[in-house]
Amino acid sequence: MDTLEVSRALVPFAGRERFVKRRFWDKVKKTLGKVPFLEWAVAAYYAATDSATPRHVKVALFSALAYFIVPTDLIPDFLAVAGYTDDAAVLYSLVRTFGPHITDRHLERARGFLEKEKAAQSA
Repeated sequence: MDTLEVSRALVPFAGRERFVKRRFWDKVKKTLGKVPFLEWAVAAYYAATDSATPRHVKVALFSALAYFIVPTDLIPDFLAVAGYTDDAAVLYSLVRTFGPHITDRHLERARGFLEKEKAAQSA
């Protein structure tokens, strides 16, 4: 992974939004069943792309999701057990801060998507 890849999480909002929209679903599929916070990550994605979500919340959510996507962050994702702890901490802090903007509808959509993906992977 080159330095340019790592720095993508730090680009201005429009770049982060494009980066996340382009790479998020591949990351979700790769981490399905491996990270316990995936439901919240998907719900955060739905909140970030919801037109009713305030812009400052979208900026924070897209930033956290970009951090989740980049594999070589503070604790590289390829490290067993510990690899996703920093990603979980970032997402947890965003959920605690912006939880009211991640609605039941976002969580239901996330659960539905993950159930379909699990069924497709086990078929």
